[in-house]
Amino acid sequence: EQGGTMSSAAAQADPMWYDREIRFDVKFDQLELRRGEVLIDSMRSIEDTKGNNGENGELRVTNLRLLWISTTNLKTNLSIGYNAVVNINIRTANSRSRGNSQALYVLTKFNGSRFEFIFTNLVRDSPRLFTTVQAVFRAYDTSKLYRELKLRGAVIAQKELIQLPEEQIFNKISGIWNLSADQGNLGTFFFTNVRVVWHANLAENFNVSIPYIQIKTIRIRDSKFGPALVIDTSPRSGSYVLGFRVDPSEKLSVVHKEIKALYDTYFSNPIFGVSFTVQDSAPGIQDLKVPMQQDDVEIVDTAESSHDALAAYYADSSKLPDREPEFNAYLGLAVEPLKEGVTIQQLWSVL
Repeated sequence: EQGGTMSSAAAQADPMWYDREIRFDVKFDQLELRRGEVLIDSMRSIEDTKGNNGENGELRVTNLRLLWISTTNLKTNLSIGYNAVVNINIRTANSRSRGNSQALYVLTKFNGSRFEFIFTNLVRDSPRLFTTVQAVFRAYDTSKLYRELKLRGAVIAQKELIQLPEEQIFNKISGIWNLSADQGNLGTFFFTNVRVVWHANLAENFNVSIPYIQIKTIRIRDSKFGPALVIDTSPRSGSYVLGFRVDPSEKLSVVHKEIKALYDTYFSNPIFGVSFTVQDSAPGIQDLKVPMQQDDVEIVDTAESSHDALAAYYADSSKLPDREPEFNAYLGLAVEPLKEGVTIQQLWSVL
């Protein structure tokens, strides 16, 4: 067996969670942009109306996620990956700073729970919050082939690869047998700057598109068909083990070295396929950014504080564990105790 883990340390050191997960109150290093992540727009005076009503903050829109950071306390923040977003729309919300006003509602689903985020622009008559976020999310949602493994997709036409907007084809290699079936299927490899694509010569709809971001290892190992090129994909993409035989066999090491070089090049500056340019945006985005300041005290999060951060954003309150009811004099009823700092009067004012 040759090839080992094939520089997968780069992927492990720079994991692909940024667009996949929702994280609350993350540390400063997780607010920094990862390799390939681009800051598209930055807007101040944005209120997190659902979880921090009345608190001013900055909303950063990247090609992978939304970042909201409190202006008064940088430890209060949100990281919302676009892959967790179910829907984005505009509705009326009650803001302590602006009263009833149009707000951006972001409905998400992550780890089996639904979370709802509401962002209100405290600057009147500024539609940038709505237009930018919705357009960037559409650009992300329509560019999945850059980031997701695809089986039997519409990626080949007349035995040629249908190229993505930023894609460059570096090599087309014939004589590649897919070993997924007992007898194997003869086909063709395409190596590009963002993925590896294989298709069967006799049925171009029998194909697989494998982005480098989803590749865990590439190696040469023995099979019942002889030495084969084996591609192991990440757990996020199904942990597939894909075997290919190269004819003639003397080309196998050359093919292995070429795909390894392209993989390493990709991870030096990943391409995620989300292209968007802010039109007529306010100048000087750097001037709008909140400077990061490291504290000399390490804050250790407890399970309870983490639970409270999640609780504020649950779209379905039944997801939370019930607390023992107690008598509430204001209502004259036995009710579940409220979180510290929340009153019945405040809940009625939201309604």
